[in-house]
Amino acid sequence: MAFDFKKEYREFYMPKNKPEIVNVPKVNYIAVRGQGNPNEKGGTYQQAIGVLYAVAYTLKMSYKTDYRMEGFFEYVVPPLEGFWWQKDLKGVDYTNKDTFCWISVIRLPDFVTKKDFEWAVETASRKKKMDCSSAEFLTVEEGLCIQIMHKGTFDDEPETVAVMDAYLAENGYENDFSDVRFHHEIYLSDARRVAPEKWKTVIRHPIKKG
Repeated sequence: MAFDFKKEYREFYMPKNKPEIVNVPKVNYIAVRGQGNPNEKGGTYQQAIGVLYAVAYTLKMSYKTDYRMEGFFEYVVPPLEGFWWQKDLKGVDYTNKDTFCWISVIRLPDFVTKKDFEWAVETASRKKKMDCSSAEFLTVEEGLCIQIMHKGTFDDEPETVAVMDAYLAENGYENDFSDVRFHHEIYLSDARRVAPEKWKTVIRHPIKKG
């Protein structure tokens, strides 16, 4: 059976619908950076998603090619994730999506090296006839965080974030947003097939002791 990150690392992908503190280890990602409204049809965000999946599936299916990666095992492509921020603002202003800066990411298995990644970018660009050069190999160590499972639309997230903030205040922590620590979302639902009120999104924020 193919390795499934969501099942093997449930503590990071399947939190409960109440706040919890986690210590997130170093993780490698396929990443594409950009800015602007993610809902813009054909916009930079949607183009970035296309690049991410092109590279992700090239790596996943590499065993059917002549290319070999040391330590390779079959796996399920992990869910789409995103780091979000707005300049000169700590937290997120959901009413002004045009000012979003983002890094869209898909997790990489640990066996994927920088060399393997570069092979996948070149191969995906050639075979799928699309420019995947915006993809980068990104390593993030989030460290101490608070997370929760949000159910519903993205515009309803402030209510869930308020619950997280209240939990921090009650337990001696505070948010720790910075130039390298961001609002983080992990998308567990297929928006094309699931009603918005049933969407499941992991919300994760960097924190520190108060």
